[in-house]
Amino acid sequence: MGFENKAVQIVSDFLAASMAPDPVLAATFMADDVRITFTGGRAMPSAHEITAFNAGRYNWVKKQLGQFDWTEHADHTVVYSNGTLYGEWPDGRTFSGNRYLDRFEVRDGKITRMDVWNDSAEWILSPEIAQS
Repeated sequence: MGFENKAVQIVSDFLAASMAPDPVLAATFMADDVRITFTGGRAMPSAHEITAFNAGRYNWVKKQLGQFDWTEHADHTVVYSNGTLYGEWPDGRTFSGNRYLDRFEVRDGKITRMDVWNDSAEWILSPEIAQS
């Protein structure tokens, strides 16, 4: 999928690599000093740690990408990606419809900040609220 906005394309390419999962390729879209924070305030030092974290939480997980929104700032672009997660929990149960929202800051062609929110923690704590 091609986007006219360069920052949105970078985020889209990063997400595609992340879902492969190909943390080596995903890391090429990130600045060396990227700041990554997951739900619950978990700091992740790199794309490699994202893959490792997800491997511990899910048998597998993918994103059903929704829309991208962005806003331009003087020295960076903020890109939002929203949609849903689908996949399989470690116990083999499948899930879908798990909402996510990711916020990215892109500077000079690289992702410099990534913030991640999703329903997984709530669904793990209270499986009855999951709608899959």
